[in-house]
Amino acid sequence: MTLEADTIGIYIHVPFCLRKCPYCDFYSCVNRLQEQDAYVQAVCRNIEYYSKEMSIPKNVDTIYFGGGTPSLLLPENISKIIECIYNFFNVEDSQKHEIEITMEVNPATVNYESLLGYRKAGVNRVSIGLQDLQNDALLTLGRLHTAEQGIDTVYESIRAGFENISCDIMIGTKGQTQKRLMQTLEELAVLPINHISAYMLKIEEGTPYAMQNMQNLVPDDDETAELYLQMVSYLNENGFFQYEISNFAKKGFESRHNCRYWKLKPYLGIGPSAHSFIDKRFYVPSELDLFIAGEHQKIFIEDECPDLLTERIMLGLRLTEGIPLSWLSDLQKETAEYFAKAGLMKINKDRVCFTPNGFLVSNTILCEIL
Repeated sequence: MTLEADTIGIYIHVPFCLRKCPYCDFYSCVNRLQEQDAYVQAVCRNIEYYSKEMSIPKNVDTIYFGGGTPSLLLPENISKIIECIYNFFNVEDSQKHEIEITMEVNPATVNYESLLGYRKAGVNRVSIGLQDLQNDALLTLGRLHTAEQGIDTVYESIRAGFENISCDIMIGTKGQTQKRLMQTLEELAVLPINHISAYMLKIEEGTPYAMQNMQNLVPDDDETAELYLQMVSYLNENGFFQYEISNFAKKGFESRHNCRYWKLKPYLGIGPSAHSFIDKRFYVPSELDLFIAGEHQKIFIEDECPDLLTERIMLGLRLTEGIPLSWLSDLQKETAEYFAKAGLMKINKDRVCFTPNGFLVSNTILCEIL
C-alpha cells in the first residue's frame, strides 16, 4: 500500500504557556515567552531546511499552529512563519481551494486587535479552547479565562474576519452531570461556529491531576459513556455531524489538517515535541533550548517502516465514514461482523465503521480485529 504523497501538511508546535493546565501532558514551557523571537527564527530555519530535503513533498495545503498556546506569539511572528512557508514551499492557495491555516487560541490571551492581526497574517481558522462554559468547571480545570471571555472570543473572532471557527470542550470532568453538560452544549450550539472538538478527560501520569487523585473525583467510565452518547446525539441533531470519535462539524467544515492524520497522509512537524509522518514516523525532542540552538531540529525515528495497512485500518476507523471492507482479511471481516451484531460496528455494502457505542470501546475492538 502506497501513500498519497503529493501534498503535505505542516504542524508548528508552539511550546509557550502562561500556566500549565493540571490535566495537560503536552510539552510546554511557562515563563519563557521572552524567547519567542529566537524560537521563531529556529522555526524558519527548519522550514528552509526541510524545503531542500528531497524526500519531503513540496506542495502544502494545510498549516496548523498547536501547543502550548500559539496565541501567545505576536501576530507579526505568526506572519513571519507563514510567509516563510510560502517562500520555501509550494502553497496550494487559490479561490477554489484556499489553504487551511489553523491556530489554537486561548481566550485568556487574545483580544480583537490580536485576532485581527492573526487574520491579517494569513490564519483563516481558529480553534478556541473553551473547555467548558461554566465558570466553576473552568476553575477546576485550571483555565485562566471565564465562560464569558470564551464566548466573547468567538464573537471577536467573527468581527476580526474569521469564518471558520472551532471550539474545544471536555467531557468527564469533575462535577459534570448530564444536566450541566447539556447546558454547555445548548450554549455552544447557538454560537456562530462550525466545528466542535469534544475530548473525554484522561488523567495522564505525572500531571497535577494524577497527583491529586483526580481519577477518583471525576465521573466513572459508565457515567462518562452516558455523557459521550448524550453529546453525540445532541450535536448530530443540531447540525454538528460527527465525523471522527471526538470531532463534529457543519457540512464542509471538517478539519482538513487533522484528517491528514486519520487518512495517513504526510505531515511535517516543526518545534520541540512535534511529530511527523513522511514514509516513516519521527519526532523532535521535547527541549526548547535544543530546538533554538540547533541549525536544524534534532529528530528521533519512531518507526522506520510502519505497517501502512494496519495503520490505515486503525486510524481510518476513527472516522465515522470508516474504511473499505476490502482492507480487512476474511478473519478480520468475521470479527467485524461479530461486533456489528453486538451493535458496536456497522457494515454497509463495502464499508465498515464504528457506531457511537463502538467508539467508546474502540481500542478493545481494534485489538481484536488487528
